[in-house]
Amino acid sequence: MFSPMRPADATPLAELIRRIDAAADGIPVDTDAVATGFPSVDRLVGGGLRRGDLVILGGDVGSGKSALALAMAYRAAERPRTGAPEDDVTPPPVAFASGEMTPARITERLLALEGRVKVDDLRHGTLDPQARAAVGAAAIRVRDAALVLETLPTSVDALADTLRRTLDLRLAVVDSLEHLLAGRAPRDEELAGAVRRLKLLALELNVPILVTAQLGRLDRTRQDLRPRLEDFAALGAVREFADVVLGVYREEMYGSADGVEGATELLALKNRNGPTGYVDLYFYARWIRFEDMLDPDR
Repeated sequence: MFSPMRPADATPLAELIRRIDAAADGIPVDTDAVATGFPSVDRLVGGGLRRGDLVILGGDVGSGKSALALAMAYRAAERPRTGAPEDDVTPPPVAFASGEMTPARITERLLALEGRVKVDDLRHGTLDPQARAAVGAAAIRVRDAALVLETLPTSVDALADTLRRTLDLRLAVVDSLEHLLAGRAPRDEELAGAVRRLKLLALELNVPILVTAQLGRLDRTRQDLRPRLEDFAALGAVREFADVVLGVYREEMYGSADGVEGATELLALKNRNGPTGYVDLYFYARWIRFEDMLDPDR
């Protein structure tokens, strides 16, 4: 057991010691990590997305990075499903800001992936009774989740103003980095500046910020097309300022899909506080839904 510290020593060190002591005594404590809802991913990055961290989720066009980011945001915002009334509380809010979809379209996407139905069937109302029941149950869960949907502004400063208005923010998800550009400077310079400011914003708000990004430097002539750190543009700012860099790789996008349909690798290309490596996910294209291969979804 650590020696107690004086009340005046309300420092990060004191808080860390308090957590260690509480854990040693078997007392549940809040951690500084936000679970993504994908257990294998959380184990890979050390328990979840940590407060103050900038996390970049990159992938090729059509790889599903936006769908994965939305799933992580929603699962982090879900009401606990323990069945115990005292635990049935809404968690602190999660913000999802999209430059590609309106809040209405994001909600439609959520209902499809949670109800396990095709977006087109949902939109056109061509659902059988079983699917309608599944969507109805999903609608209740989506309604009760602490998910704040925002339209992504075209600058980090405007995004910061939006996020500062969300009280007790737990996680911010930004889709995507490229939509924060105003086009007033060379593209790579603007990307680099946006990455630096996003990292500062994560520290200021003391929340993890997860940002999707394109692989602007991907060399399609190389044999192995798994994402690498050098595939990101932004003049090396992703490598320098991001705390965690994740890359989505779906083999079926680059040739024959025989035997690999849906198989997805999520690679930790950089992990400032832990190891790199990868986990296996599965992508259901008809639902635009990812699931954990080792810990299948409920």
